[in-house]
Amino acid sequence: MASGSAKRYVQAVVELAREQESFDSWQRDLQLLRSVVSDPAVRAFLENPSIQADDKIKAVDAVLADAQPEARNLAHMLIERRRTGIIHDLTDVFDEAVLSERGIALVDVTTAEPLDDAGQELVREHLARLLGKRIELRLHEDPDIIGGFVARAGDQVIDGSVVNKLRRLRARLSAA
Repeated sequence: MASGSAKRYVQAVVELAREQESFDSWQRDLQLLRSVVSDPAVRAFLENPSIQADDKIKAVDAVLADAQPEARNLAHMLIERRRTGIIHDLTDVFDEAVLSERGIALVDVTTAEPLDDAGQELVREHLARLLGKRIELRLHEDPDIIGGFVARAGDQVIDGSVVNKLRRLRARLSAA
């Protein structure tokens, strides 16, 4: 789950990208920033409190030379506020926001067994009808759900798992 601060930064970036119609540029720049901080040596450099923020900014600017100025400013802000640790979350949340802007819902779908292509298409069509959007699936497996699927789209959960149906049946029988 992404941090609240990553979500707040993304809200600001999305507004800016919407105004400037620059979602693709932002995605490219944030992916570059993410790849830079994924390197353990770079991460250690950025998180080292004995290194001045100005030196960190100069180093990041050299890598982000082709990035838009706003993306470099975001990187500067994250360095100055010692928030470079949220860059992975920030990129993930932004990518989801871009999908949403384009009318696509990213849905985490958990099944007991792997879904073949036909099963994925059936789930995608079912969720598209329920959510009224095009669907991009992120698949997970959990044999504990026995069968069916559990779908999570943002805060919405659709639980069609066998284990959930059994729980509901047990609750109804206990209440009777």
